[in-house]
Amino acid sequence: MSAQFGRVSLRGDQARSHYLDKVDSLLAPLGPDGLNRFSGDGIDILHRSFHTTRESRGQSQPVVAASGAVVTWDGRLDNREELIQQLNEVPRGSSDASIVAAAYDYWGIDCLAKLIGDWALSIWKPQDRTVVLARDFIGICHLYYLVDEAQIIWSSILDPLVLLAGRSFLLSEEYLAGWLGHFPAAHLTPYVGIHSVPPSAYVLFQHGKHTARKYWDFDPNRTIRYQTDADYEEHFRLMFGQAVMRRLRSDSPILAELSGGMDSSAIVCMADELIEHRSVVVPRLDTVSFYDDSEPNWNERPYVARVEEKRGRVGSHIDVASQGDLNFDCNESVFRPTPAAITRVTRSASELTRCMQSGMYRVVLSGIGGDEVTGGVPTPIPELQDDLARCHFRGLAHALKTWALERRTPWFYLLIETASGFCPPIVASLRKSKAPPAWLHRGFAKRNRAALGGYERRITFRGPLPTLQQNLNTLESLRRQLGCSVANRPVTHERRYPYLDRDLLEFLYAIPREQLVRPGQRRSLMRRALVGIVPTEVLQRKRKAFVSRAPLVALSASVPGVNDLTTDMATASTGIVDADVFRRTLGSAQYNSEVPLVPLIRVLITEAWLKGTYARGVCVPGSVVAMDSITSKDSSRTRPRARKTFLQFGQKQINEERG
Repeated sequence: MSAQFGRVSLRGDQARSHYLDKVDSLLAPLGPDGLNRFSGDGIDILHRSFHTTRESRGQSQPVVAASGAVVTWDGRLDNREELIQQLNEVPRGSSDASIVAAAYDYWGIDCLAKLIGDWALSIWKPQDRTVVLARDFIGICHLYYLVDEAQIIWSSILDPLVLLAGRSFLLSEEYLAGWLGHFPAAHLTPYVGIHSVPPSAYVLFQHGKHTARKYWDFDPNRTIRYQTDADYEEHFRLMFGQAVMRRLRSDSPILAELSGGMDSSAIVCMADELIEHRSVVVPRLDTVSFYDDSEPNWNERPYVARVEEKRGRVGSHIDVASQGDLNFDCNESVFRPTPAAITRVTRSASELTRCMQSGMYRVVLSGIGGDEVTGGVPTPIPELQDDLARCHFRGLAHALKTWALERRTPWFYLLIETASGFCPPIVASLRKSKAPPAWLHRGFAKRNRAALGGYERRITFRGPLPTLQQNLNTLESLRRQLGCSVANRPVTHERRYPYLDRDLLEFLYAIPREQLVRPGQRRSLMRRALVGIVPTEVLQRKRKAFVSRAPLVALSASVPGVNDLTTDMATASTGIVDADVFRRTLGSAQYNSEVPLVPLIRVLITEAWLKGTYARGVCVPGSVVAMDSITSKDSSRTRPRARKTFLQFGQKQINEERG
């Protein structure tokens, strides 16, 4: 992936050269393959390249379309051949950016729905001084924007928007709550006034206003029904093979993560099939596997070895044991744009970097998403809810009986669980398991119940079937997770996710749920379809999930450093955490296995990030603001509402957006 930056002056002036030089210095680690600039009447655009395909090496961005529109592209276009055929006049060897520019001239804004791949896009129309910012449907590539009285600024990374703003920012309470709970909403950033372009949407800046609209969504009426299981299996192999093949387009060696689980093993084995049958040409496909012999219930090596035996070569193996303590890096000399950027320098991370450099890999294949979209969670609830919503009571009764026998639980309990999914989330949140952690301030937890609970949505009888509603809720969670990811500095590789292919997801969301999950057969379709491609030992293995001892070991080894971090807590002064309760819980976590460690560590990460952010002067201590998000199909505007406990600031200091 590359990096882009753009600035449109609402007063018609150009950005000063030293400002653009500072921007370039921030973008440079993400685009080591060269810089291109474009300047016009009040517009400045920078593009930093990171090449992973043959076509990208011959392009120069931004691309000026025949209509005069200036297109800046960051990403990979998977359906380029299909678009070339439809556009006629575009040469076959054109770069992705040139194809997108021609598509915009031909279809206008409707072209966005036709762009399949991982991408972020900006379009400048000088005729009416209009800016369009858009991202792919899942949100793999990032694109942030800031609007004030003088300018519109967008960037692939937060750094120039925050560090070169010439002022301090207020912090978004909802973002921090989302980070402490699960992951924050995909359109949020930690900084009030800076937004992320939502996945599957575009933001239009025109006539002093900006609006956000969805350009594509799943068709709730699309269904795929076959007569036999074999037809579903053949279709799955076709779609999964296409998803992997699209992500093998590279002119440099590719490294695939191989954990021994079904997700990563299926990607590696399918890639080998495609390469063997010359469906795709790749310089080299290697694997990297992680192991930890100190974990008594994590034994992936036999499964990794079986896949390596099938491919005829051994990949790189990295030991992740003994990763050290929890002394998070909050050095104020290094800007950490989000809490997720707070990292620990570990031996395994250093070994992975050396592996990437020695093999000259620029692309990494990841199995993220496989468990969520192929039926990795063996629950019958969505299927039962479909029968209930459609009033198919005979089918509901049969399914209840079958699944009750499989799960060894009374069918009545399953029926209650099925029906409770249609209740408002607040009803479910009353259960003890849904209660927020005791160390959070009550007011903070109450204001941010939705963010802390992962924005859980109630299943409704109206609209799409419950299975599709559940699938979309899961997909939204993946979008939030990817939205929190932070690019390595400097960028050494581009991560690709075959299970998050749009065409593959459309297929999986259109087939009957019972094809994916059957009593006693989680991932039923995937297991059946990949016989002969993935080793039998991997296909037939039980669920790979295990409880890791690493967080507890690291926490126990970090008592002095953690105690220093929890002295004079920034999260307490901002009204997020009750410091006394948190310290007591942290102390008992070393001896009590029932204490949830991940939420505790999230607080420590947030604490380290806040202290580093305050030390840099990016945000002033105590400047956390509760937000009322006003969202509609025509607007992405948010209006900050000052808290009563708002420290050192008045309402007048909140920068409201134009329009």
